[in-house]
Amino acid sequence: MAEIKPIQAWRYNAKLAQSIDVLTSPLFDVVSDKQRKVLYQHPYNSIHISVPLGDNPAEEASQKLAEWKEKGVILQDRLPGIYVYYQYFKLAGSPKEFCRKGFIAHVRAYDWSENEILRHESTMPKAVNDRIALLEKLQMHVSPTHGLYTDETFELEQYMDEAISNPLYETEDYQGVRDVLGVIHDARVIKLFINLIASKKIILADGHHRYEGSIAYRKKQMAANPNHTGKEGYNFHLMYFTNTEADDLRILPTHRIIKGLPEFNEEELLEKFKEDFIIKPVEDADTINEIIMGKKWAFGLLFKDNAVKVRLKPEAFDKMTWPFPDVVKGLDLTVMHYFIIEKILGIPGSEQTRSDKVEFDRSFSDCLAKVIKSEAQLAIITQEISIENVKAVCASGYTMPQKSTYFYPKVICGFLFSSIKEDEFQTPPYSGFE
Repeated sequence: MAEIKPIQAWRYNAKLAQSIDVLTSPLFDVVSDKQRKVLYQHPYNSIHISVPLGDNPAEEASQKLAEWKEKGVILQDRLPGIYVYYQYFKLAGSPKEFCRKGFIAHVRAYDWSENEILRHESTMPKAVNDRIALLEKLQMHVSPTHGLYTDETFELEQYMDEAISNPLYETEDYQGVRDVLGVIHDARVIKLFINLIASKKIILADGHHRYEGSIAYRKKQMAANPNHTGKEGYNFHLMYFTNTEADDLRILPTHRIIKGLPEFNEEELLEKFKEDFIIKPVEDADTINEIIMGKKWAFGLLFKDNAVKVRLKPEAFDKMTWPFPDVVKGLDLTVMHYFIIEKILGIPGSEQTRSDKVEFDRSFSDCLAKVIKSEAQLAIITQEISIENVKAVCASGYTMPQKSTYFYPKVICGFLFSSIKEDEFQTPPYSGFE
């Protein structure tokens, strides 16, 4: 089962940390160009090592990191710890404040075949290669991925609640989320965390590209090290763990944007839908996401001047030829990628992960704006999936289509960094951890 270790985090020095809000940044795959321009203006913002600039970004980040260490911009904590991370947030249309509780630790970078960490999404090769290059140069994890464990007893939450009552940092991030970080140094309590996770399998919720980067880096280092023991820093990855049984786990939909299709014709396209879909015009385009909510195999189509609800005819489902188990074939997203994107739009499933004609957008309002402004030919609006769906797909050994889930809120970068360089990774003998 999954092996975790406490970490000796690198964090901003005490003076800089007084303004931690100007040092944090969104993850590399969600930061907008507008946000980047602002964040790059601060010389010590975490974006300089998470989403580096330059012709050779990884080398630029490496030089920046070395400079920060030399100048004492970031310092390594003297004791290893489990870092507790709470995110307080609200969702549109609801007054309730949620609190997603979790903790950050090192986890062994298991290969997928070891079946200890389970993936639920496909990945895009270029993004993985970028993360490998950055990890090789930095030998440091600059942001945690998000993993899910299941504990119906909520054994760890009492210790997390205690730690978060005396926070290291508290700030409001770009999402309007209140992020709070605490730490546990008590060796007895840390061992409780280690022992509980040791009996669990972990579902990777977010960060598939970064995790695959860690797997690839580990394999490369193992091959180059004749004295490999399994204890080296390159064997480990930085992860944020949350409990699937909490009621604050939210998975938001990711919509598809279609652009650049040759000879695109709305009328001809809708004619193709008639074979397999029930089609209903929608008068108010800005309500289409609500209209499809809770309806199986239902999608919204946004065009420049029209909106349409389409729903797969039940008898059409058996036409699907993709060789997946029923738990994967029956997903709304699989239906969308097969019947709409492959069969109707003509983009084969084997090409969809790298197609420049398919983009992803988590914002319904952005999708609507893009089609109105003719920045996109079509937006396909879909629904959120449940954690039960995610668990079932993971158990099947298969994956969902790329960008299937958006676990909200995203973690932020900049609270802490985790080195896997040997002289910085190995915990001191007095800590009680190997």
